[in-house]
Amino acid sequence: MDEIEPAEVEVRVHRGRRRRTDRPPPDLPRLPNGRNWLIYVGLMGLVAALMFEGHLSHNPRDHALPKRSEATNVTSAISLAADSLQIVVSWDLTLSTPEGQPDSIRVKVVPAPGRDSLIATQPATLFADTTYLPAPAPGQTLTGSSCVVALYPVEPLTEMCAPWQYVRPGATPQTGMAAAGRIVVQPTGLQVDPDVGGRCAEWRRTHPGESVWITVNRAAIRECTGVNGKPTVAQFCANNSYCEELFVEWTRERYS
Repeated sequence: MDEIEPAEVEVRVHRGRRRRTDRPPPDLPRLPNGRNWLIYVGLMGLVAALMFEGHLSHNPRDHALPKRSEATNVTSAISLAADSLQIVVSWDLTLSTPEGQPDSIRVKVVPAPGRDSLIATQPATLFADTTYLPAPAPGQTLTGSSCVVALYPVEPLTEMCAPWQYVRPGATPQTGMAAAGRIVVQPTGLQVDPDVGGRCAEWRRTHPGESVWITVNRAAIRECTGVNGKPTVAQFCANNSYCEELFVEWTRERYS
């Protein structure tokens, strides 16, 4: 057999030309713009000023406290207890340095002229005192004032006083009723604040026909509310035809 000669593999390589591309020149650093810098500096300065102003406005400033406390917001709450009036006197103390706290509190209840004043001393940690006075007879009004003062070893400060009055209505037989007929008046008594300066009287004069009541005998308009938070007017009702409807309305409002 004849020998087989090895075949030669012909490889053709296609050569292609590559285009040569030029690289873009590198960006040169931009020079700072003077106007932009001014804007940046201005904004930073504005922010810093606002932060500083906010710090000052929110930073609590130390105000010097008074050297002594004084009694303030003196009020009296009066209610009928059997044949006596229970008078609860309340008060607050103004702020002061720790060294300025009073040693004690003096409470004085001064009834109408002709009656003795009642004086009590309480620790400076208490803010109320209860005392009792004989109740006025039906048809009479008891007036007075409650005074509170902070006591110090050297000398006391000025008293803070608040006036008060308590009204007990009286009833007389109406025409046509038997002399022995019993007239019941409700309520049997009320604390009625004095109308200081005649504010309520002036309001009623300029608002004829309008009611002063928010809740009868419990809450009145501002012009008819006194220093103790009580109305300066009262509404009483007896068991006769004139007041029957009024008493029903009063009961409904009081217990609703």
